[in-house]
Amino acid sequence: MTEHDAREEICRIGRSLFERSYVHATAGNISVRLDESEGGGFLITPTDACLGFLVPARLARLDAQARQLSGDRASKTIVLHAGIYCATSQFDSKTRCVIHTHSTHCVALTLRPQVQAQTELLPAVTPYFVMKVGHVPLIPYHRPGDPQAAEQVAQAVRRYGEAGTPIRAVMLARLGPNVWHDSPAAAMAVLEELEETARLVSLSATAPAPLTEPQIEELRRTFGARW
Repeated sequence: MTEHDAREEICRIGRSLFERSYVHATAGNISVRLDESEGGGFLITPTDACLGFLVPARLARLDAQARQLSGDRASKTIVLHAGIYCATSQFDSKTRCVIHTHSTHCVALTLRPQVQAQTELLPAVTPYFVMKVGHVPLIPYHRPGDPQAAEQVAQAVRRYGEAGTPIRAVMLARLGPNVWHDSPAAAMAVLEELEETARLVSLSATAPAPLTEPQIEELRRTFGARW
């Protein structure tokens, strides 16, 4: 993906997420890691920008060390995003996009005391959650931009990857999910499936029973599910 195309795609995805209420006000951010052929480094949405009204030319352009080169001031979450790109390089070398939102149902689950005691946000309740999202480690609350959160996320990426179940999402308690994939559109699809699963669980009168181990194993064999 060229830098021009990446800028356009970030704005398209941002507008789509905003119009469908996956983000609100100035919450959320999107980054893309550029190929070396495009000069490397990153694009990221500016701080305090509304994802529904992004301008391609005003996106922050950063070098490989996350130092700003041009554009509006970069979101403070670039530290977290850069850590994700680095940590996933061993397990998903084609990771090119990270999306962070404050998606309502995901955040709502982390406000429940029983969920706060869990190590993961959701069990394996639907086949598409298992296939398209996978495990979602729950990261304890830290203030927005806290470097400790970035380190815990990187540790989770490495821990799951080394265990043979690479992840595509983490959940920051009381803040929102971070998801990643090889393109903005693919990362958005992970986010959509994650938020829909959280919505289903939130609407359930009782905690839904997860899929059985034989059912999950069938998804691994048939679809290569990372679970």
